[in-house]
Amino acid sequence: MTTCPFNPADDGATTAFDGRMSYGDYLRIDQILGAQAMLTSAHDEMLFIIQHQTSELWMRLALHELDAARRAIADNRAPEAFKMLARISRIFEQLNNAWDVLRTMTPSDYTHFRDALGQSSGFQSWQYRLIEYAVGNRNLAMLQPHAHRPDLTALLEAELARPSLYDEALRHLARTGLPVPQDVLTRDLRQAWVADDGVRAAWEIVYRDPVTHWQAYEMAEKLVDFEDYFRRWRFNHVTTVERVIGFKRGTGGTSGVAYLRRMLEVTLFPELWQLRTTL
Repeated sequence: MTTCPFNPADDGATTAFDGRMSYGDYLRIDQILGAQAMLTSAHDEMLFIIQHQTSELWMRLALHELDAARRAIADNRAPEAFKMLARISRIFEQLNNAWDVLRTMTPSDYTHFRDALGQSSGFQSWQYRLIEYAVGNRNLAMLQPHAHRPDLTALLEAELARPSLYDEALRHLARTGLPVPQDVLTRDLRQAWVADDGVRAAWEIVYRDPVTHWQAYEMAEKLVDFEDYFRRWRFNHVTTVERVIGFKRGTGGTSGVAYLRRMLEVTLFPELWQLRTTL
């Protein structure tokens, strides 16, 4: 038995696009697919490029969601922020899964095009830096890799002048009557976060009576969810780098695996992890 091929036009689908918006037009597919400019003939260079380009796209969405989440929390619309924070965690799940694809590249594969990278390195990603600054890891030394771009420096400086996600969460706690220390609420936003016993005590009130402080409790767990995925992303990064280049120095001049392992020690929301021991 044979059947005639199905024609989508018979079902009402538009198939003529002269002067009309098409899928490729809307998504600018030609520009996206034209952005993989390989510098060598190495087969795996395409994998390497697409891995990092798609990661940057996911980071762009993460920044979009982080911006909206912070504004929602600042406007006392915390429940709206929870959906955004949950989405950010899912975004980092996607970023984590991407390492599994990159790990199919062997050390031999990478040597065929590594020299073509010059001094370029993932730690120079300005979007990644914005994410770290946005969630509270504000290391001013990391402005330096972007000093050659005044536009990026201005963007990062603007972020440093704005309350981080964690700052906004703590301000929200204070507005609900929880005892967040005043010096924390008025701190220098440019400076790296330092764990505070008073902040931990405020979060402990929430965790000891979550029914009374349900909204703050849910916010705390959304923050922990995000950091959980973020830590996994960093760990997968370290593992992938060690698997591919061992303990060689990174292309950007860092110590490679040793540098990345130091990043594993950074805690974004330390009090939320500390209270698990003190409860």
